Amino acid sequence: MKAILCETLGPPENLVLKDVKDPVAAENEAVVQVYAASLNFPDGLQIQGKYQFQPPLPFIPGSEIGGIIKSVGPGLKGFAIGDRVMAIPGLGGLAEQVIVKVEGLRKIPNNMDFKTAAGFAMVYTTSYYALKQRAQLQPGETLLVLGASGGVGLAAVELGKIMGARVIAAASSNEKLDFIKRLNPDETINYSDGELKEKVKSLTNGRGADVIYDPVGGDLFDQCCRCINWNGRLLVIGFTSGRIPEYKANLALLKGSSMVGVFLGRFRKEEPIEYEMNFKELLQMYDEGKLSPVVTESFPLENYVAAFNIFTERKVLGKVILEIKAE
Repeated sequence: MKAILCETLGPPENLVLKDVKDPVAAENEAVVQVYAASLNFPDGLQIQGKYQFQPPLPFIPGSEIGGIIKSVGPGLKGFAIGDRVMAIPGLGGLAEQVIVKVEGLRKIPNNMDFKTAAGFAMVYTTSYYALKQRAQLQPGETLLVLGASGGVGLAAVELGKIMGARVIAAASSNEKLDFIKRLNPDETINYSDGELKEKVKSLTNGRGADVIYDPVGGDLFDQCCRCINWNGRLLVIGFTSGRIPEYKANLALLKGSSMVGVFLGRFRKEEPIEYEMNFKELLQMYDEGKLSPVVTESFPLENYVAAFNIFTERKVLGKVILEIKAE
């Protein structure tokens, strides 16, 4: 089978597309024929050696896919050859086939295509966990979403509206804000001028946001600490800006606010029942037509460098997908 390999750490140009051996499923595993694979910001960090979990070289990147089960290992229950699935293999997704453990498999609704399936799991489960369990977002509260044009940001805007919040979507350009408006945020902010704090206070009568969803970090995090409401919750999702900021304890004291970490992988491990409940609720929202996942960038497998560079150039609008097999 064909696969994208990371043999040396560095930019996407270091990756290679080559033939490798077909995988064989072990106990409680399935081999999935990959139709579409999603790219996420952490994938770009991992191939550079900058992610918190680094596999040994060489490795096949790619953490989530959509496809059809091709074969099953002994003991696998609940799934069969031919099932349409979304899957989280953790690694190996940027290939024509990938091994997935049973806990990483989910059957997909009949009305969900493989590209949507490939980009569904991580962004929605991350944002729902952040808003539901970590922030305990309440109807009527003001939610500020940074990086709102990216995958997790869009999911946070969409879920915030469903949960009854007043949603302020923030991004670095008017082009990105025009894209976000399809999800009907209540307000939008272009923070490219460095005036995020002032704009948030202006939109909230000086109070600030009750919940701030921050996948960006850096200077924007610093401003968020100063435009958060009393009893506010500042959600730390990631650091796409490249700088991990420091939280000033005196601001937490003065604001009565909290910095709250959001780490989906640990949540899934430590609280599997709650994780599964979240996933079921999200799929139900999709079935009911409440969620409208947005796939805007789709590339053939051979154009993997261009796909990865969407992230390095910070041009992400929605989900970025590699098409590996035609539906």
